[in-house]
Amino acid sequence: MRENKYQRHIISRLRKTFPGCFIIKNDPNYLQGIPDLTILYKDRWGLLEVKASRTAAIQPNQTYYIQQLDEMSFAAFIYPEVEEEVFDGLARALDGD
Repeated sequence: MRENKYQRHIISRLRKTFPGCFIIKNDPNYLQGIPDLTILYKDRWGLLEVKASRTAAIQPNQTYYIQQLDEMSFAAFIYPEVEEEVFDGLARALDGD
């Protein structure tokens, strides 16, 4: 599956899982390496870097931003092989559990 198609799937699933959430597609040209998606839900937030597969290339700074932002709230790489695990973690972060 191509990354843009997988990203559409993830956005659709986010909307179903977190009704009323805001999903912002971040501009990689503004801040290189920032995760693809910001999810705002109630008074919480998370970020996801969407990859088509476990072996997809990681761009410079992506790992850095994932680590830094995950310490603040929640941030993760998401790809089909870890989708359920990432959604579980995101749900815990956004629901405050």
